[in-house]
Amino acid sequence: MINSGNTAWVLVSSALVLLMTPGLAFFYGGLVRSNQVLNTMKMSFVSLGVGAVLWTMIGYSLAFGTGNAFIGGLEFFSLQHVSADPNPNFGATIPHLAFVVFQMMFAVITSALISGAIVGRMRFKAYTLFISIWMLGAYVPLVHWVWGPGGWIGSMGALDFAGGTVVHVSAGVAALVAARFVGSRKATQQDENDSAHNVPFVVLGASLLWFGWFGFNAGSALAADGIAALAFITTMLSAAAAVATWMLADIWCKGKPQITGAAIAAVVGLVAITPAAGYVEPRSAIFIGAAAAVASYIAITLIKNSGVDDTLDVFACHGIGGIVGSILTGVFATKGVNPAGADGLLAGNIDLLVIQTVSVIAAGAFAAAGTFVALYVTRLITPLRVNDDAESAGIDYSEHNERAYAPSWYQPSPTNGEAPAFAMATPSQRHTTHAG
Repeated sequence: MINSGNTAWVLVSSALVLLMTPGLAFFYGGLVRSNQVLNTMKMSFVSLGVGAVLWTMIGYSLAFGTGNAFIGGLEFFSLQHVSADPNPNFGATIPHLAFVVFQMMFAVITSALISGAIVGRMRFKAYTLFISIWMLGAYVPLVHWVWGPGGWIGSMGALDFAGGTVVHVSAGVAALVAARFVGSRKATQQDENDSAHNVPFVVLGASLLWFGWFGFNAGSALAADGIAALAFITTMLSAAAAVATWMLADIWCKGKPQITGAAIAAVVGLVAITPAAGYVEPRSAIFIGAAAAVASYIAITLIKNSGVDDTLDVFACHGIGGIVGSILTGVFATKGVNPAGADGLLAGNIDLLVIQTVSVIAAGAFAAAGTFVALYVTRLITPLRVNDDAESAGIDYSEHNERAYAPSWYQPSPTNGEAPAFAMATPSQRHTTHAG
């Protein structure tokens, strides 16, 4: 029977999760060069269109349809047999359509997360084809493994409240593979990308992600109840602990705390608590967020020194955060806060820790293989990278025929009747563009 309060909460949560993808666009867009910002933001935004359509037509059915341990069936193809009536398997008190749209937003942002590893050098049409193949070939099977009826990871007792393995381990590993497959940026670009071109964009994006994450995690309770409240507070505390820990690390290592680092830390803490949000006590969330911050802080340096050019540190933030959170779920989970969960290591059950570790390894390995295949197929159809000139100049104009900012010599017309600045510029100045 439909409960109006639960339905309202899931619908609001769906809207909150949708907001996370534009938030990600601002977060990533602020971190790159000024002549790559539109392309970077479009890489997130396109997933809203492509991802939603693919999810509706076939993705949802393959993820949540009745099939076997590895993939669902076609019973919900193009949302046939999906109505406003509840489906007991996917929320007994909410419309089936509400569950579909909630999960749709997860699919949309998971594909978008990968883009941060290859911004500035991948052709947009190649990227769009790649995430389409990846969503259906890698993400959808993982969803079925963990959350779908009869999925083998879920059946062995693994806990993933809101997508630690499904979303963040898969996207983080995919980002690492994509960065290696596509190749590194030019050395000059890597030097220029050391500093974010628009720090307020970064903070705005992280703030939108933090806000939307309450829908991501607390909405996964599929009800406006005590478990949703638990997930809400654990989400807040993990992110807060990660920010505090990262700030201390910045002071220790760099002498001054950076706001860009704080924004990244918030995302790391949010990632880490995602699999555990509805299964652990609030005080455990503080430890999870702090541990993930330390692990990600170290991983950023190690990965940069490895020669793999993961531009925006997607694996170090989402991959490592997801791994830490998923494994620590096996340590801190307790039936004392959620009888539908399981007891972890601290409650005397080492089996859950083993199961969580196996699920992380399986999800990571499958995501890596699926990403390689998706990129290989994409490369057979269209070149992956823009040419050297476009990469050096910034790919906003070459890929989209647009620029985020006016050329540096342009000034808006003044109000005192004087000629605008560009009219007084020399011919050479008028043909000089702002390269970031």
